Amino acid sequence: GDLDAACFAGLNEHGSGMLIPVSRGISRAADPALEAKRLKEGINEARKNVLAAQSTRSEAGQDGGGIARYQKEFLEFSLSEGVLKFGSFVLKSGRTSPYFFNAGLFSSGGALHKLGKAYAAAIMASDQLVDENGKVIFDVVFGPAYKGISLGALVCAALYSEYGVDTGFAYNRKEAKDHGEGGILVGASMVEKRVLIVDDVITAGTAIRESFDLLTKIKATPVGVSIALDRAEKRSLEDPLSAVQAVARDLAIPVVSIVALPQLQEYLRQSPDYDESVLKLVSDYRSQYGV
Repeated sequence: GDLDAACFAGLNEHGSGMLIPVSRGISRAADPALEAKRLKEGINEARKNVLAAQSTRSEAGQDGGGIARYQKEFLEFSLSEGVLKFGSFVLKSGRTSPYFFNAGLFSSGGALHKLGKAYAAAIMASDQLVDENGKVIFDVVFGPAYKGISLGALVCAALYSEYGVDTGFAYNRKEAKDHGEGGILVGASMVEKRVLIVDDVITAGTAIRESFDLLTKIKATPVGVSIALDRAEKRSLEDPLSAVQAVARDLAIPVVSIVALPQLQEYLRQSPDYDESVLKLVSDYRSQYGV
């Protein structure tokens, strides 16, 4: 059977509590010693994946404004890279925000490595993207051009290196290529596959909606969206929904973020590096515009 699925279903939080019958497989193998070694390594690898997933979920098992370890680490290195800044910033919407997030500034090998791990942790901590057996509910990670291409690749690599989850990766071009393999899609086939869309943020939701339409046209099934930051603010004072909520509602798929505005507030409450004035500005902004 499926060793990973069996371990996810049966192992306890210590990675034990299961008897796995393997004697018949070993006795009937052409090389029993080699088969025993292969099974031992497979079981230990499955245990490692189970423990990693359970650890991530326990860290994220807080609601409301709670903050998990991977979220705190993400905010800390976002600040250290200058990706996240506090101050006074006029947004495209015309609002003056006390913080600004620019994922394009993740521009070193170390930062990109940490970014991929943060996405992977958020995905594995989500009961909307992982089933009751600890299996992800998607077959392919799709990165929409342009920024999503690198993000999708990072997520794919981190899911495999951190959790042993091996999915396909695909992306699109803005313009169709008329030579070589041609077309606008590159990478793993997504036809009749379940697809996770990865991007940095959702501002208006246009890119995600375009990706959704593109995927459904080729008979793929979008099953979720993974983003870095959810600003969790109303699209307008007359509209009670955020851009993220509107996408989730209109496309009927979950949107999972590494962090959202409540976690940013909680980080400021806990951090000794920022005084009450910064927390007050962010809290007042959330009170006025938050969902």
